[in-house]
Amino acid sequence: MSRRRRAEVERRLEPFVSWVELDAARAEAAQAETGDAFPFTLPCVAALGQRLALDPFVTFFVGENGSGKSTLMEGVAVALGYNAEGGTRNFRFVTRSSESSLGKCLRVARSHRRPRTGYFLRAESFFNAASYIEELDREPAFAPPIIDSYGGRSLHEQSHGESFMALVRNRFEVSGMYLLDEPESALSPTRQLELLREIRRHCLHGSQFIIATHSPLLLAYPGACIYQLSSQGIQKTSYEETEHYRVTRSFLERPRESLSELFAGLEGGTPGEASSTELDRALATLRALADAGERKG
Repeated sequence: MSRRRRAEVERRLEPFVSWVELDAARAEAAQAETGDAFPFTLPCVAALGQRLALDPFVTFFVGENGSGKSTLMEGVAVALGYNAEGGTRNFRFVTRSSESSLGKCLRVARSHRRPRTGYFLRAESFFNAASYIEELDREPAFAPPIIDSYGGRSLHEQSHGESFMALVRNRFEVSGMYLLDEPESALSPTRQLELLREIRRHCLHGSQFIIATHSPLLLAYPGACIYQLSSQGIQKTSYEETEHYRVTRSFLERPRESLSELFAGLEGGTPGEASSTELDRALATLRALADAGERKG
């Protein structure tokens, strides 16, 4: 390998952002200013007292609902200069003031290599970002319409999944920094596989991704760093150790047995009558089935 080629490869391996951590002094000041301990009481946020290393290409955050994935994604995005509701670093719209103070309290380690472009894709507010694009395009301007860089067709005139993929295909460029918060919410399994291909294509050209997801398909990206967010904080894990993989695999291998366990005790009852204890017991059984299947395999 030539010296020039080696230097090019090494530059590609250097992440735009190598780690993130919580600044304790800023966090304390933010709580004093707002009188609100949230989000600093979240175990995943408290765990950021120690630096969290990011993969040069793909880092995943996984965890149950309420574990803090979206809060963490928003905080990292804001710390990197993105709008809390999504978009590029130039987007500055607010439809609902619900941004936490986390972004102002994070330190991020940027390398000398700067991304050519970037985007924060937030599934829950993507509709608002699409509306903001149309609002900007209604204003007089000498530059081409912004929607041209998204494929030229209104994102509102496409299905949720189509508009997501239009963004990825047209707006994402090489050597970019991309933060995706639960992108699978709008995508069919086939479209998720297409997204995996797009992620791979961009990583081969020097891009970096941070993704919060529940999708066992997306989590299969080879070589990715996966962080599990839980009541214990943040732990690095493997694809096969994630509950998303284990439960999905167990269900697909034994759908009837899994459904029988899940529906146990519901016959003769009324909607809403089942207790949370019964549900927890059923889910625990599904997890046990997954564990048994792995041992058998």
